[in-house]
Amino acid sequence: MRVLFVGPSLYGETPDLTGISVRPPARQGDIAQAVLDGAEAIGLVDGFFDAVAAPWHKEILFALGRGVTMLGSSSMGALRAAECATFGMLPIGEIAQAYGSGALDDDAAVAISHGPEELGYPPLTEPLVNVKPTLARLRNQQLISEGEQLRIWERACRLYFKDRSIEALLPADERPEILAAYREHRVNRKAEDALLLVAELKTCTTAGNQRSADPQHPSFFSKHILPGMLG
Repeated sequence: MRVLFVGPSLYGETPDLTGISVRPPARQGDIAQAVLDGAEAIGLVDGFFDAVAAPWHKEILFALGRGVTMLGSSSMGALRAAECATFGMLPIGEIAQAYGSGALDDDAAVAISHGPEELGYPPLTEPLVNVKPTLARLRNQQLISEGEQLRIWERACRLYFKDRSIEALLPADERPEILAAYREHRVNRKAEDALLLVAELKTCTTAGNQRSADPQHPSFFSKHILPGMLG
């Protein structure tokens, strides 16, 4: 079984997910549970971190120790992949690679606010990892000046992630043509990387999930996983 934890990063995209068990953004315990469910490969794209506990490193190590192929990209997955690459988790895409190399070191650069599951987790704000390449594209196409690029970027960095909507970045009463150009030429780096992960998840080699004698027993989960997460 191949499992994908995804939400807002793939909003509006329609990749072929045949053969993949799609689950909501991961929270603490979800990756470990996927392992116990029999996953042989897990792709982590999105994860919760604000109102609930985020997926823990120890459950990723638990998965790797059981022979599960772990891939990460785009958002929470990029962070965890960079942090756990030494142990065998595979960083997929530019964002994860940037975290891994140290070129990107701000966890909040991938953070966004989004709508509910019933609506498909629509993004409500713009992550910095999308803002930067979009502004670079606008500058390369001479749609904004160097000064405007710097000013908008500095404004984006000052805004709390829950307030960083495209409209807040580019108030229409300043230069409405920049807002229009941003929307037209927007780079969705998170979606690009998530699509790369989906392609890799569908084809990656798996070593098989080496289960213990009785991993489904409730005491196994509470004895071997939760204490490590909480400690």
